[in-house]
Amino acid sequence: MDLLKLKPTCIQVPVLDPNRFWQTSNVLRWELPILAVQLTFTVIVSRLFFWVYKPLHQPHLIAHISAGFLLKMGMVHDTEHIMEKLYPDMGILNIDVLSNFGLIYYSFLSGLEMNMKSVLHAQKKATSVAIAGIIFPLVIGPALYALFRKTYTETKDYSLEKGELNACILWTAILTVTGFPILAHTLSELKLLYTGLGKIALTAAMISDTYIWFLFIVLFPFAMNHGDKAIYSVLSTLLFFVFCFTVVHPVICYFIDRKTEQDSWDENKLLCVVMGVIACSFITDFLGTHAIVGAFLYGLILPHGKFADLVTSVSDDFGSGFLAPLYFCGTGMRIDPKSIFLQENWFPSLIVIVLLSVPKILGTIFASFFFGLRTQDGFALGLLLNTKGAMALVMLNNGWDRKTISEATYSALGLGVLLMTIIVPPIINLIYKPRRRFEQNKLKTIQKLRSDVELRILTCVHNARNANSMINILATFNPTRISPMHVFGLHLVELTGRAAALVAAHIDMPTGAQAGEQNLTRTQAELISITNIFEAFGDAYDAVREETLNIVSSYETIHEDIHNMANEKHTSLILLPFHKHITAEGSLETTSEVYQEINQHTMISAPCSVGIFVDREIGSVSKINFRIIMLFVGGPDDREALAVAARMAEHPGIRLTVVRMLLLEDPVEVETSSHVETQGVLYDVMDNEKQKELDEEYVSSFRLTQVNNDDFISYAEFDVLTDDDVIPLLNEVEKGGCDLYIVGKGNCRSSKIFSNLGEWCDCPELGVIGDILASDNFNTKASVLVVQQYGYGGKVLEKQNNNINNTITDGFESIAMKTV
Repeated sequence: MDLLKLKPTCIQVPVLDPNRFWQTSNVLRWELPILAVQLTFTVIVSRLFFWVYKPLHQPHLIAHISAGFLLKMGMVHDTEHIMEKLYPDMGILNIDVLSNFGLIYYSFLSGLEMNMKSVLHAQKKATSVAIAGIIFPLVIGPALYALFRKTYTETKDYSLEKGELNACILWTAILTVTGFPILAHTLSELKLLYTGLGKIALTAAMISDTYIWFLFIVLFPFAMNHGDKAIYSVLSTLLFFVFCFTVVHPVICYFIDRKTEQDSWDENKLLCVVMGVIACSFITDFLGTHAIVGAFLYGLILPHGKFADLVTSVSDDFGSGFLAPLYFCGTGMRIDPKSIFLQENWFPSLIVIVLLSVPKILGTIFASFFFGLRTQDGFALGLLLNTKGAMALVMLNNGWDRKTISEATYSALGLGVLLMTIIVPPIINLIYKPRRRFEQNKLKTIQKLRSDVELRILTCVHNARNANSMINILATFNPTRISPMHVFGLHLVELTGRAAALVAAHIDMPTGAQAGEQNLTRTQAELISITNIFEAFGDAYDAVREETLNIVSSYETIHEDIHNMANEKHTSLILLPFHKHITAEGSLETTSEVYQEINQHTMISAPCSVGIFVDREIGSVSKINFRIIMLFVGGPDDREALAVAARMAEHPGIRLTVVRMLLLEDPVEVETSSHVETQGVLYDVMDNEKQKELDEEYVSSFRLTQVNNDDFISYAEFDVLTDDDVIPLLNEVEKGGCDLYIVGKGNCRSSKIFSNLGEWCDCPELGVIGDILASDNFNTKASVLVVQQYGYGGKVLEKQNNNINNTITDGFESIAMKTV
């Protein structure tokens, strides 16, 4: 079989000695180097296409197919002689074998990632959408195939298949398919994974994916055989399924769980287990079903916990990053647009290809009507469920290999699969317009929030250690029945490769179900630990409500998910952990540079106020004389920080000292304009006198209502002439002892003193004073909370990050689950 020229080719393989293991000649001298060059070249071209498509949120699958299509086009132009040397006929056999190994391993990972519990316990709405998305293509698919045959005009070079029934069945089956792993990645890229739309689409895709695997088991033997042979093949395969689930599954799970608990895995033991993929693939292929069925079954019976996480992390890059692309590139090489556009009725045929996406859309609109969803939402669900994945390509290529479909039908279906998958991200973006500004709301700042209104805080954590430190700072906000608090613990998980599908498969599982499983993945175990920490905090305070949420996204865009969640939950404050942690020696050590980028991006265009917490083991607020120092210089961030400090000062165990720095130097001239658009809020750029007026008004109000009526709150003022006076002043303040510093980030300050000091900042997201206090050069054991007020932040970092946009999700409630 020739993947490139679309014509069968007889490949002569010389056999030197039939008794030798290696029967061909020059394996190391000729075949292996050619194979390495082909693999490298294909992967490089695929990666280039992926980077080109990245702004359009296209999945890797589209990049692989595009790479194959480009390679095929190169063979019919001036580079034909180069491509023939790169892909000689003898080299095609090797790359074909290797690509099929990649497909087998890809199917194994699909089974390893699939969560049958989520499918069996799916909600009625998602189940109905999935069923409608299957039934409508089954009904309308044959009509579209008949219309394609009627409109297509056969030519000398291109003709249609003679066996209409098998081709019609294959045509219809491909229309019913939804690629669950591809859809999970697309939803994450579109920032719809944590919406009602995302929940329904993801669950419906899991149901559809499960259905198509069983449909493939039944249909494929009939495509290969006829009559009794096909029936025997299906029955024997089903018996093999029963044997694997009743006999093999308990034995292998016991062995794997014991090894995983003992943490005794090495490369040899892992290789022995993974070799079961080849064994199961050989058995199902021998029984008359495709080899990928055995690989999928083997992945399905293995433990879906820590072991699955281990296998995926160890081999995902090689299996999905190098081997599988070879197979998908072959699909692009086989698609021949000339078979569609060089015949007389090419336009009607093109219309049929476009109409291939209609059946699922009609099905989801029909199903959504009974559940009170808008027509727009049903249309969007239909688009999302039209996303195709590996199974659609497997069925398409098997139809080609078995001569079930012609070149023209293959090209029509191939172009249809490409079109249905490519159009999803841009149309969904157009429908829901996710890139828009947040509306201003006085509840999005602590300063404007009344004391008798519930304080809603979104707390972001990367691990259980972050959660423990965040609980300590949350306790200082003094939740009471008069002033309650609602805390959302947001666990940030990086989306990497095919792990998207694995995490998404567990996203709707209750924590109790996860806790009952053995050998949980690291992400699941971390989430359970974080959930327990936040639940303990909620149990300790009657006035605290808590929810634990899981966000799975690329670290490059996870700040958008944080913005969306904060806007959806109507929070007044986002709390972020500092990207450094304290060591045993008392110094701050970098945990991850990526965490710093997340914090910086989150502060830009945040839909509410933001705080970054630098934890130096702050400890419990319940200890006697918990001391807080609030350093006030001026500006909106400092006023917000003072509002936070005032709220904390209501706690009976806290002593608050407000230290105001009076700047006596001349203000820096600031460029002004009539209006500046920042974070979706249009506001006048205030001059220095206006800022001073607002500062004086707020500080005077604070002194009148708080300082004069509370013995645990004190106030002091210090003059600052030059930047040389700042460090000595901070050292003098530190002598009095402190557990927590609260400072503003410093936006809208027009001070030459802080402009000069800002040039030496290592962490610009902390501002000048925050950066000094968080430095190891400043001798303090106190933690630091840096506050940025909503509506004024991000101007400095915006220049460095090229005005990063924010997104929100419109029209759906959040599905980020409250873990109970």
